[in-house]
Amino acid sequence: MSEHDSATPDGLAWRTVLHQAAGPVSVLDLRGRIAYVNPALCDLLACGPDDLLGRAAQELTHPDDPAVDAAFIQDMITNPDHKRSAAKRAVRSDGAAVWLLSNYALIRDANGEPLFVLTQHQDITERHEVELRWRQTFANAPIGMALVDLTGRWTEVNDNLCEMVGYTRAEMLTKRFTDLTYPDQSGMDLFNELVSGRQDTASIEKRFRHKAGHPIWILVRASVVRGADAEPAYLVAQYEAIGERESRDRHLAHMALHDPLTGLANRALLMDRLHQELAVLPRRGGVLAVLLADVNGLKPINDSYGHAAGDQLLITAADELLKAVRPGDTVARLGGDEFVVLTRTSSRHEAEGFRDVVAQRLETTVVLAGHETRLSASVGLATADGTGMTSSELLHRADLDMYAHKAESRR
Repeated sequence: MSEHDSATPDGLAWRTVLHQAAGPVSVLDLRGRIAYVNPALCDLLACGPDDLLGRAAQELTHPDDPAVDAAFIQDMITNPDHKRSAAKRAVRSDGAAVWLLSNYALIRDANGEPLFVLTQHQDITERHEVELRWRQTFANAPIGMALVDLTGRWTEVNDNLCEMVGYTRAEMLTKRFTDLTYPDQSGMDLFNELVSGRQDTASIEKRFRHKAGHPIWILVRASVVRGADAEPAYLVAQYEAIGERESRDRHLAHMALHDPLTGLANRALLMDRLHQELAVLPRRGGVLAVLLADVNGLKPINDSYGHAAGDQLLITAADELLKAVRPGDTVARLGGDEFVVLTRTSSRHEAEGFRDVVAQRLETTVVLAGHETRLSASVGLATADGTGMTSSELLHRADLDMYAHKAESRR
């Protein structure tokens, strides 16, 4: 036993300071017994100093919470570099419990030997109750709720959201919201507005991929929570499934104009937009560029790893194309392994540079059925400058140029 175990804290200066401190403070000996309490702690616990001095600190701690005892203090002495703090309940003289955030520090003598443990307490009862009410509201909300970090990753989700999308909580916490949305409806533009602080709230209707594979329409409302520096810290998001009839109508309308696998525009929507762009080209000027990309090696992938792996290759190609294009561009899947990008440029030279960018995006590595596979594609280009070229002619020229590039790559 240390010779200091039975010591009492002396010194008029420090006692005066602690006695007049507004915050609750206690001093424990090395066995965890109370050697000093200031008036603020007595007021908090509704008792006098004589009711506390000499008692073990653990006697005042709620039985379900960790106590400060000799073992705790010995660990402080053995590992002095570790900061000690804990949120736990203290029991008042009337039996009521208060939540305290307690910070512990060793007091040493002139030779560096430990004498006492100084404990500073902060009453966090109200804050804890607010947090408890928030968690209960979050967990029991009749709609889906989530916390989302500034990278788009879910950091907390409730049961309703998990049930809505078919994933477990553990699965959801490994994903970003973009993992469950279709490429053409990721919502990243709106998300970036929120995380940049340019908007505080936003709403969007989006299609999510259910774990079972089918699409579901969800209304998402997101709000920014700012940190102490007034900068966005994270988002609170609410998710509400759109009504069955409205969802079905939206789904049917969307499927009529989009590819069901990738969510990209289909041939019908592409041709409509191509007609529109050609019609306004003489007035707007510039060059209308059509890029036709043919993904290489789809059949061997289907034969070797199955059609699910081939589908994943096509989804990856669609995602890469969406990352390469600019706002207002159209990305479509014609069917099979062919994709089309429709964009406006200022010149043929700029269009050729854009084709090179797209071709580079489609040169990447993807893991399919546990096997690392190379994604590649041949990309053809055709342009129109308002001289009367038709949609079919543009696509035919892009197709011819694509086959020329494919043949060149085989040499």
